[in-house]
Amino acid sequence: MQCVDDFRLKLGNRDYVPIMIGGMGVDISSSELALEAARLGGIGHISDAMVHDVSDRKFDTTFVKDKTRTYKFNINNLSKAVVQFDMDRLAEATSNHVRSTMEAKKGDGLVFVNCMEKLTMNAPRETLRTRLSAALDAGIDGITLSAGLHLGSFGLIADHPRFRDAKLGIIVSSARALQLFLRKNARLDRLPDYVIVEGPLAGGHLGFGMDWAEYDLHTIMDEIHAFLRDEQLAIPVIAAGGIFTGTDAVGFLERGAGGVQVATRFTITHECGLPADVKQEYLKATEDDIVVNGISPTGYPMRMLRNTPAIGSGIRPGCESYGYLLDANGNCAYIDAYNREVLAHPDQKSVVVMDKTCLCTHMRNFHCWTCGHYTYRLKDTTHRKADGTYQLLTAEHVFKDYQFSVDNRIALPPREEGS
Repeated sequence: MQCVDDFRLKLGNRDYVPIMIGGMGVDISSSELALEAARLGGIGHISDAMVHDVSDRKFDTTFVKDKTRTYKFNINNLSKAVVQFDMDRLAEATSNHVRSTMEAKKGDGLVFVNCMEKLTMNAPRETLRTRLSAALDAGIDGITLSAGLHLGSFGLIADHPRFRDAKLGIIVSSARALQLFLRKNARLDRLPDYVIVEGPLAGGHLGFGMDWAEYDLHTIMDEIHAFLRDEQLAIPVIAAGGIFTGTDAVGFLERGAGGVQVATRFTITHECGLPADVKQEYLKATEDDIVVNGISPTGYPMRMLRNTPAIGSGIRPGCESYGYLLDANGNCAYIDAYNREVLAHPDQKSVVVMDKTCLCTHMRNFHCWTCGHYTYRLKDTTHRKADGTYQLLTAEHVFKDYQFSVDNRIALPPREEGS
C-alpha cells in the first residue's frame, strides 16, 4: 500500500515531498508554519493579506497607525474613496514579511507567498504589481496567485528580473478558468510552474457559487488533466480542498496529481497563527457548526464556523486603518450594507448587518473563523485533556502523518503529561 512519501512533486529540476500547506491569511499560515513545511522537504505558504498589520505585529513598524492618522478626518464619512495606500510602504511591509521568512529558511523545501487578487486596495493593478514585485525582490521562492482569475497578473511582473526564475502558480476551480488564464498569458511565453485545483470542500473563500455541493474535486482534476493532455502541457497539478488523510492524498497522487495542498489540519498546530482560544473553537466544532454563506464582501461564498463573531456584526468600516477590499472606486460591499443599516436606523447607537461583514477588521482580530469542510474531524486527530480542552499538535507531526500514514489512519500525538 502506497503512502505520500512514495511520490515526489517535480518543479523545474528539483523534487519535493508532494505536500503544500495552504496560504491562510491573516498570518494564520505563519512564517513558522511555512518554514516547517520547507524544513521537512515540502512547500509552505505565507500570505500577504493585510501585510501592513503583519509587519506591525512582527517588526514594530507603525504602518496601520500612520495610515489611521492620515485618514482620521474621514472616519465618519460614508464614502471611503479618498483612502489610498502608499506604494512605498506597501512594498516595505511586504519585504519585511518575506525577507525575514526567507532568511530563516532551512531544509530542502520551498516557501511561497499566497497573493489574493481580490485585495484590490483602491488601486487594483498598482497595489497588485507592488505586492508581487516586492515579494520577488525579497527573495520568495514562488508566488501562488489566488482569489481571482489573475488574467493580467503575469503581465504586471513580466519585466521583473525574477519573472522566469521564481516559481509562479495559480489556483483555479475549473478547467475553464485555467484555459482563460493560459490564453490571456500566451503572448508572454511563460507557463505557470504549477496549478492548484481547489475543490468545493476547501476553507475560506470558494471558487464556486452556492451550488458548491454539486461539484467534486476528483471530477474537476480529471477535467484539468484531460485539458492539459490535449494541449500537451506538462504542468504539475496540485489537488486541494477536503484532503484530510494521507490516504486521501494518495488517491489524487495515484491519478496523476503532482501533489496536494492541505491546511485544515494545520490550524490546530502550535506554529499556526490562530490564537489558542480560537484553535479550541475549531476543535470543538461539529459538522452542523460548519456553514457556507455569502457574507464576504468579495462576492465569493465563504466557509466558516457558524458561531464566528463576524456574522451579524455591524462594526463601522475600518477602511482608514485597513481598506484592503476597496475597489478602484473606493467601494466595498460591506460599506454599502453598513451605510444602508445606519440610514435605516438613525437613532440606534449600533446596527446589525447580516448580509455582509467587515472582513478586514474581523480577519485582523481573528473574529472571522473560516474553515475547511472537515474541520469537525479535527477532534479525532488529537487528545482531549482532563479540563475539556484539546491538545495542540506540532506542524511536524501533522506533516509526517500526511507523508507516511496509510489505510486512512491518523496518528495521534504523544499524550502530554498531566493531560
